This record gives sequence, structure tokens and C-alpha cells, in this order.
Amino acid sequence: MLKQPDHTIDSFNGQNPSEKDVNNLILVVRADPIICGHSTEARNLAEAAIARGFNSVHIVSYPIETLQASSLPLKPLDTISPYSDGIEVDRPEPIGDYKVLDGRLGYAISGQLVDLIHKLPGKTMIMDLYLVPHGQMVINAIDSFRGLKKQPNVLTVGEAVGSDITNVVTNALAAGQTGAAQIVLSNYLHHDLPVAVSQFTKDMIVDAGIKVDAEMGTDFAAQLKERVEISFPAIDTGAYTSIEEDQSRVVEVLASRGLEQDDYVMFLSRIAPAKGVDDLIAAYKSSELYGQKKLIICGNGPMKEEIQEMSATDNNIRVLDDVSDEEKGVLMYGAFAYCLPSKPMPEFIETFGIAVAEKMLAGGPGPVITTRTGGIPEATGGHCLEHEAGNVEELRECLNKAYFMTEEERKELSERARTFALNFDRVAILDNLIKRSFAVTSSAEF
Repeated sequence: MLKQPDHTIDSFNGQNPSEKDVNNLILVVRADPIICGHSTEARNLAEAAIARGFNSVHIVSYPIETLQASSLPLKPLDTISPYSDGIEVDRPEPIGDYKVLDGRLGYAISGQLVDLIHKLPGKTMIMDLYLVPHGQMVINAIDSFRGLKKQPNVLTVGEAVGSDITNVVTNALAAGQTGAAQIVLSNYLHHDLPVAVSQFTKDMIVDAGIKVDAEMGTDFAAQLKERVEISFPAIDTGAYTSIEEDQSRVVEVLASRGLEQDDYVMFLSRIAPAKGVDDLIAAYKSSELYGQKKLIICGNGPMKEEIQEMSATDNNIRVLDDVSDEEKGVLMYGAFAYCLPSKPMPEFIETFGIAVAEKMLAGGPGPVITTRTGGIPEATGGHCLEHEAGNVEELRECLNKAYFMTEEERKELSERARTFALNFDRVAILDNLIKRSFAVTSSAEF
């Protein structure tokens, strides 16, 4: 079983607190159609809340037009699975006109939260995923009740992935605008329960606090170390573990892509430099797998066109930018191997590795091949083939090792990986969040 680090949220031991203690859940997040682990996690937490009997579940996000105008990688709208009945997605339009130079969406989302707080009876948990700027939107909404007769019956959870905080802190300190660094850390600590998606992430955030303290004489590092708890991303484990039970569907999905089980190596993530897709192509072309197994690269992102050009004349490599939510797990299950050769880059470090854990849950004989970058080891528990980040030769050796593994070796590794990944079940994660939220707010009036 998963060995939890200090300050990790522990389990509810089979209790069902969400029905008893919280009536409503509001999630503030960059939701679908964005290709983002937080988008997936928000869906999973929302579905878990519905399964637990919450009265109301809302995902508050951005207008589709705003997302399409951004540079964020997006799924095709027709590939997105619908949410269960009872989950409402709110996309408020910007507030104000051209005279308001910035923050129009922030006002809209904060205002939507206030409207929901007034409307929803009972206790509400508001959770923002990816702290910047969602943490400010949430705290602004809560602060708007200050001094009023009606007080919000809410508790707040701020989930940081690391880059949201460190991006602001690093750039603020480099530019000499240290006040912005103080604001983001202060906002994080204003949540009833600040959480990080991995121990690696928490360590990054504490380190950011140390840097701000050195510049400003503050004491953020000590508070962050004491208060921030670990909450691993929530995954719909059942959706993946059940795939193997319907072999006809597996055959059908793979055939629709011109694939067969075990005849391809798979990459699925954002197609960006930090994900190591170029390393994978180089290693694959020089491995024993080349010409024996296809390579499918699934996803979208800023490096997609470059990768398409690299593979345009190679019939062994295909780029799929339209993989649906329904297909994803089946493709993972059927893969000869799943590779995420993530490497640390100035703009991004993998702080957990949700797709890795999803593949582990999907099962099938194919091993995971990845690195020890950032929080990935917390997602894999070591139940994978590992290579040094950015080392193409070692990646090739991992591909070759997978090629020469016996069926028994592959099956044993896959089974250990699945058992470990069951620790990230979305219902347990939600229950744990609620338990810890009430533990830290036990002196509050609800």
C-alpha cells in the first residue's frame, strides 16, 4: 500500500462523511475542454460528490470562447464525455466593459461563487484547483461577506500544483516585484485547507516561501511547512479497472484506430517539450521496437506541429489529436508499453503524473516507461521501467527491456502497478479532503 508522507490526508476508514457534513461542492478550475490534469480531477471530484449524495455540485469555469482564444491545448468539443446528472458547469461571462482593463473574468467567477453561496442551502465546500488565479477568485468571494449580517456557510480548499505558485514567485522575485510573491502565498494560506498534489509539490512551495522570506522578512516557509497537506489527484479508478471486462469493446475501439492489442507503444499527454516526446521518437527509432510495434502519440499542445513534421514520412509513427475520453483508457489498456519521458524544464516540471496512474489502473500487459522527474515517483511507486530524464540512450534501453520481457514479467509488473494506483480513488480522495477540512476548521461556526 501507498506509504503516505507527513501531512498527507489520511482515510475515513469507511465512513461516509460527505453526506453527513457537506451538502454542496463547488469546484473552481480550468475545466474541459482544456487538456489538463486539473480538468480531469475536477470531473472526478464532482462525480464522486454526486455518488456520495451531495445536494448540489457546480464546476465554475471559463466561457468556451475564452478558452478557444487562449493558447491552452484543447480537446475537440465532440470528444468530451458528458457529466452525470446533478453536476452543473457554470461559465459566467466577463463583467464590465472595455474600461475595465483586467480582471473581468475574475469578477464574473467571484460573483458567480457569491450567487451560489447565497442560493445553496447547507454547508458548502469550495475548492479551487490550480491556485493562480482561482484562489484569489474564491477568497475575494468569501471576503465580500465580511461585515455583513449573512455569513457564508462554507469551507475553502486551495489545491496547488506547484507551478501555479512558483511561476508567480519566481517571476516576481526576478523582476523585483516582491509584493506579488507575498500576495500569492498569503492567498494560499487564507484557505481553510491548503493542499499540494504531491510531496514534491509541497517541497517546491516551501522553497518558494524560503525565497520570499529572505527578501521580505516574512515567515511563509514555516507556515507552509506546517499547514500544507498532501492530497493526491482524484482518479476514477473503476472506469479504468473495468476496461478489461469488455474485450469486445477493446477490439472495437482499437480497430477503429487501425490498431490491435499489444502492437503499439503509446504516449498520451500534452505535446510539449517538457513531456519528452522528441526524446521518445529518437529512442523508438533506434530501438528493437521500431518496425515491430507502432508508436502512437496522443494529445495536443504547442509542440504538436513539430512532432507531426518529425513523423510525417514515417508510417510507424502516428499523431492522434482527437482521442476521446472514452477511448483513452482502452488505448492505454491495449498498449505494448506506455511512455511518459517527462523531463524538468524552466516552464514546467511534472508534479504528479495523472496519466501514468491512469495507465497503471487500466492494466493490460504493457508496462509504464517514465522518469523520476518531479512527483512522478509518487504516482508510480516505482512499479515501472525508469530512465534518466532527457537521456535518450537510457530510454531506448527501457524500450528494449520491455521488448524482451516475458509475458509473466510484464503481467507481474502490471498487476503491482494497478494495486498501487488504487490508492488514488476519487471517492477516498474526496472523503479525505472533507475530513481534513473539518479538522482544521473545527473551531469555526457552521
